[in-house]
Amino acid sequence: MADSTPPTVGILVGGGPAPGINGVISAATIEARNRGLRVIGLMHGFEWLVKKDISHIRELDINDVSRVHLRGGSILRTARENPTTDPGKMKNVIDSLGQLGINYLITIGGDDTAYSAQRIEAEAGGRVKVVHVPKTIDNDLPLPGLTPTFGFTTAVQVGVGIVATLMEDARTTARWYIVVAMGRKAGHLALGIGKAAGATVTLIGEDFRSGKIPLREIGDILEGSILKRETMGRPYGVAVVAEGLAERMDPAELEDLKDVERDEHGHIRLAEVDLGRLLQGELKRRLKARGLKRTIVSKDVGYELRCAAPVTYDLEYTRDLGYGAVKLLMSGGTGAMVTIQAGRLVPMFFAELQDPATGRTRVRYVNTETESYEAAAKYMIRLNRPDFEEPARLAKLAEVGNTDPGTFEKQFGYLGRRFRW
Repeated sequence: MADSTPPTVGILVGGGPAPGINGVISAATIEARNRGLRVIGLMHGFEWLVKKDISHIRELDINDVSRVHLRGGSILRTARENPTTDPGKMKNVIDSLGQLGINYLITIGGDDTAYSAQRIEAEAGGRVKVVHVPKTIDNDLPLPGLTPTFGFTTAVQVGVGIVATLMEDARTTARWYIVVAMGRKAGHLALGIGKAAGATVTLIGEDFRSGKIPLREIGDILEGSILKRETMGRPYGVAVVAEGLAERMDPAELEDLKDVERDEHGHIRLAEVDLGRLLQGELKRRLKARGLKRTIVSKDVGYELRCAAPVTYDLEYTRDLGYGAVKLLMSGGTGAMVTIQAGRLVPMFFAELQDPATGRTRVRYVNTETESYEAAAKYMIRLNRPDFEEPARLAKLAEVGNTDPGTFEKQFGYLGRRFRW
């Protein structure tokens, strides 16, 4: 007797939350059910599958998802479990998918989940067709052009609201805020928030050459911005800093780094590194040595953004992605990430996403050679070339820094060569 069970689509979410996850789940479920497919939501990402526990699932029908796209969070929850660290874990995932009768798998996540999806598709040997939907507020997946990952636009908007309020508080109370924004590898989120809010200065990893970033250089840039604002009669401001700077700093310069946890993918849990407090202490020490007493407050921004209700852009975008994932699978597609380019569904195959040197998913960094970055940089208040080329400006900076022009230039002059705007 023939098996009457319809083909089955499994959906899971890996990594951290991002606004719009429920929109993908909703659109994919509705399209799959309209095509007569069964849909199973796999709870908590790979967490239970690696243990060969198939009890943590949720059958999904249209009535279950018809309005969840308006909500933040994930109705399937999420987890950072990494099945690629152990062949036994990977085998358990493949076996679990088989036991559940899953023919098609939609993974929703960032670069690590994309890599897991790639390995599953390869290990399944054609038994499971796999497509990945790019999700991360970090915006660091290699989508074509300036196409964002879903959740990024919402995260920027919510972050701008927070930073705008802090800017007003800074002006009202004459203090400085150091805002550390999420972004493990790339500075898109920090730059997007800082640029849109009009923060005093924004600092991202892409501002520095490759290799380790000395605390001294970060301190010089931020102290220089503070002193430059002083010459304008504005002893206050907001600096937005990308948390990913911590991963590129010398571990010896990170307080308590030896006690910081790492996630399933081996990354430092940057939320455990108090980069804001480190920079706050460094700036207080520097200003005190100059005889300047200023209030400096550190503030982390990240968790507030991840489960926000999606803005209209992400509401529409995630409908396209969820629908596109099912359409791609039903057309025979597999081993690809779903992208929407100029309104069209365009798959990017996993091989296109790989860094040939590491075999991992490539990271999209901020391109500091573009006019988009140039526009952001020109509106920042930081030491640049004219500050050292014009004697009057240099003299004023040295005066507020309680030093002489020669000494000031000796410490900060290299910033004028780095930042031409």
